[in-house]
Amino acid sequence: MGNSARELYERGRAASNAQRYSEARRLLGRAGSAAPADDADLRARIAGTTAYVLAQTGEPARAESLCREALEQDGVGDETRAILAGQLGVLFTRAGRLDEAETMLGRAIDHLDGMAQANCLMNRSLVHMHRRAFDACTADLERAVLIYDQAGETAAAAEARHNLGYTALLRGDLVEALDLMARSRPVIAAASRVNAAMSDLDRAEVLRDAGLVDEAEDLLAEVAATFGAARMRQARAEAEYQLARSLLHHDPHRARRVARTAARHFRRLGADSWAARSDAIRLDAELDAGSTPPAAEFATTAAELKRAGFPSEATAVRLSDALAATRRRDRSRPIQLPEHAPIPLRLRAAEVRAARARSRMRPAESRRHAADGLDLLTAWQQSFGALDLQASIAMHGTNLVFAGLSTASESRDPEVLFDWSERARHLSQQVAAVRPPHDTGHAEDLAELRTLRAELTGQEWASHPQVRLLRDRVRERQWTATSAGGARPRITLGALRAELGESGHPIAALSFVYTGDSSMCVVTTADSSTIAVLDHAAIQHAADGLRADLDVSASIRTGPMAAIVSRALDDRLRRLDDALLGPIRALIGDRRVVLTVPGILAGIPWGMLPTMSTRPFTLATSMSRWTQERQASRPLRSAGFAAGPNVPRGIEEVRAAASTWRDAGVLTGEEARVDAVTALAARVDVLHIAAHGRHAADNPLFSGFELADGALFGYDVDMIAQVPDTVVLSACELGRSSVRWGEEALGMTRVWLHAGSRSVIAAPVVVPDDVAGELLSALHVGLSAGESPAVALAAASAQTGLRTPFQCSGTGL
Repeated sequence: MGNSARELYERGRAASNAQRYSEARRLLGRAGSAAPADDADLRARIAGTTAYVLAQTGEPARAESLCREALEQDGVGDETRAILAGQLGVLFTRAGRLDEAETMLGRAIDHLDGMAQANCLMNRSLVHMHRRAFDACTADLERAVLIYDQAGETAAAAEARHNLGYTALLRGDLVEALDLMARSRPVIAAASRVNAAMSDLDRAEVLRDAGLVDEAEDLLAEVAATFGAARMRQARAEAEYQLARSLLHHDPHRARRVARTAARHFRRLGADSWAARSDAIRLDAELDAGSTPPAAEFATTAAELKRAGFPSEATAVRLSDALAATRRRDRSRPIQLPEHAPIPLRLRAAEVRAARARSRMRPAESRRHAADGLDLLTAWQQSFGALDLQASIAMHGTNLVFAGLSTASESRDPEVLFDWSERARHLSQQVAAVRPPHDTGHAEDLAELRTLRAELTGQEWASHPQVRLLRDRVRERQWTATSAGGARPRITLGALRAELGESGHPIAALSFVYTGDSSMCVVTTADSSTIAVLDHAAIQHAADGLRADLDVSASIRTGPMAAIVSRALDDRLRRLDDALLGPIRALIGDRRVVLTVPGILAGIPWGMLPTMSTRPFTLATSMSRWTQERQASRPLRSAGFAAGPNVPRGIEEVRAAASTWRDAGVLTGEEARVDAVTALAARVDVLHIAAHGRHAADNPLFSGFELADGALFGYDVDMIAQVPDTVVLSACELGRSSVRWGEEALGMTRVWLHAGSRSVIAAPVVVPDDVAGELLSALHVGLSAGESPAVALAAASAQTGLRTPFQCSGTGL
């Protein structure tokens, strides 16, 4: 009978390890019934594994009771007692009883060896992780990896390396975190769907902290469903908690609902510390939604978190309480951060200090605190090189940027407002990227994506499992392979005026500012700087529906409706021109113009506004970068052209434009393949592509041109050894951008500029093929004659009489 009981126990343990918990409970129950009464050791082991299953399926109190009862029995061996201590350590960790957890796990580690010891080291590393004791956490995990590797346990070793990645996430090293997790995931996922879900739960945190909240939330929804199907109630509640944390950044009302649900589920499981963590998210969500919870709720939650061993999260609650006190105009205690506080917590502290100073009518002090926070964010950004990571990480600085812009706008001081405009514009521009080395695997993944892009419709493309796998792999490889170069300095207003004074032509610099509820513009010339207050409501009213009007106007050019459509568009553009430029027309006169704009103005076709018609202008990513790159200008001596398939007049367009250059390279038909076009791009000063384009709003770096063998993605651009100085995109939609976090606009134009191109000419909306062909042929006449891109574009508009949304971005002038 004993052998039968032991066999049932081993089968139950195997089912438990494979997350087949219903089967495990049944087998372990039979094993307990069959175990001899005098075999206390076997009965204790059955109880310990049963306790693990109970804990995983939502009965932690019963699990603890089973373990304690087994430990009290006579005849239980030392090794079994150590295993039970380790099991209690896991239960205490989940409940947030970290002191008890560390004691029990330490006892187990001291009396076990081999795989059992490694498992307990893994579990104790979680205790250290919760306490942010990263050195101790790393030491335990590295010991566990060594034991697993020596035993040939590749799956367990992969899980330990994944946890090293999670430790890197908590330290703020997103790139190392993603690298370790990505390399571990295939081995972990091969074991079971539940294992894959556990890996993805942590990976979703990396995506969230990197600002990719939509992707994080999609992943968390899948993870929660997997845990729900496996009846893993604690794990599912943890997925809900992480979802609430992600939603907090952009949907506080839903974040509040999800956090409340998670807290309720944790309390049913007896996981009170996790419930307190969920309450902390709910309180933040209520603050962000505009309400002010009572001080007692913050105090209770902070005390629970501190008692449970979560000092950083307790501090975060106290910071939220300080922000609420500021709103209530109550006095609050000085802000003190724990040693080694995580970067998001330190940024939150800067935000609270800025709000407190503003409430005390100390605007300069408020801006100083906001600036300190952004300097910290900048230092963090300097560890990243990839464009999407740099742009998305700005999520963490959104509140600080608006805090600074608001008080800067109230100062009515051009130098102060310009400085904050540059902080906002330059936030994801100040770190220059170091181009990644050629990677054959990266190129192969992009080639496979091209094939799938051609075969699948838009919705199929978004949801296809292989597409999602490849997209994740491409992005994550780019994150880890693209390193950061030197930091670009930020320019002062005085230095900008000096630069404008030294230019060969009069130039006005227009720095548009959006504070969250108002709009302004700092107008700078060589002689003066002035703040113009704009009618934000009028701008919004005129801009609503603009893109639809532009698209309709491009498609209806003849027939009885054409004149009506044209008049409606003219009226909208005139109203938008009056709202944006009316207050500053006299200040800019007939000067050339360089503009910087917030994300809210990303889709404006500036060249179609009456004040800007035929005027040379460029949309700079920041005034700082514009001045630096102007000083490094070089002549344009060579050009290359490519026409994608199914573009009426595309071949005619590129051949006509190429005729203005000597020895221009032209790729059409089957020759216009991705590898040929990128090779052409690497050896010319000007690249012109006429192709159908698709803007991918969810990840703009998967925007692309349709070439003979598929799409040339934004990620392909980083593989070009030397990008052209000037790029002309004659492709519908590829001048569009997706706005990130209020200030960041990201699209194919930014991709080329980030890769090193100085100027990009593109349109944010549809342009008829014949209009594009005529205008851009005239553009190349100017470019080949040595004119700057912005000047050549303005001259082409004047010569042809065509009013189009094509505009120059980057250095331009």
